[in-house]
Amino acid sequence: MMKLGFVSAILPDQTLESLFETASKIGYRYVEVMCWPPSKAERRYAGVTHIDVSTLDETMVASIASLVDRTGVKISALGYYPNCLSPDEREAELAVEHLKLVIQSAPKLGLKNVNAFIGRDFTKSVDANWPRLLKTWKPIVDLAEKHAVRIGIENCPMLFSEDEWPGGKNIATSPAIWRRLFSDLGSPNLGLNYDPSHMIWQYMDYLSPIREFASRLFHIHAKDVRIDRHKLNDVGIFAHPKLYHTPKLPGLGEIDWRMFFSVLGDAGYTGPVCVEVEDRAYEATVEDRIESLAQSYRYLSQFVGK
Repeated sequence: MMKLGFVSAILPDQTLESLFETASKIGYRYVEVMCWPPSKAERRYAGVTHIDVSTLDETMVASIASLVDRTGVKISALGYYPNCLSPDEREAELAVEHLKLVIQSAPKLGLKNVNAFIGRDFTKSVDANWPRLLKTWKPIVDLAEKHAVRIGIENCPMLFSEDEWPGGKNIATSPAIWRRLFSDLGSPNLGLNYDPSHMIWQYMDYLSPIREFASRLFHIHAKDVRIDRHKLNDVGIFAHPKLYHTPKLPGLGEIDWRMFFSVLGDAGYTGPVCVEVEDRAYEATVEDRIESLAQSYRYLSQFVGK
């Protein structure tokens, strides 16, 4: 049966122990744990480090295992979402290097899932990115296969603001591109960390990919979104998307979650479904953020077994 979790990035200042205690108190069974290199974040929800894989040793592994046993909360995946195809070659190199470290660290914790972005040189077309994409990602998926790790690519276009214009910083945005990725990279260990909200503001069907890519659904994000049509009517679809779309908690946007979970269940998915909070209305304080997780749990638990 599917079980609920949440993405740890919404509580960047909490310790791993506090995160798991918060999850357990609310009723969550999973946490997707962020594993960025310790550094200053360059964007919201990035740069969060709840497990530093660069210092992961046997003592830390044992401590995390004890925490899981004590709280009854499991790690759904290790999360790291950089731009491995950045036009800044040094940025891309560091991203690839750390992603490989995250992949190698997952089995030490008894995990099989790592979530990431493919990345993109946002100044170039999809076709112009493709040769570099294959050269960069073939060794990554080979490493994942070697360590029996599945890489779930989130389908967020990373195309919200001026610095991400015009192509966005994650190329894996559509079924057409996913088919091409899976075909050209040829690895069963590459799949989706599917977030239906990113389909909404692209005006795409968010249910049909569940059916077509059922075998590639490695992990699910639960985030909602509202299209503010009064703003869209003012700026048009060629404006930066953040000018007319607003991320919301599940149930406060345009996704029919009853139908979403109905189709997801029919597709045979039984893995974690992790709430990803990016709703600014709930971010003023730590207490607000925790309440956003509790509210999301109360809403989604009507569709998912506890």
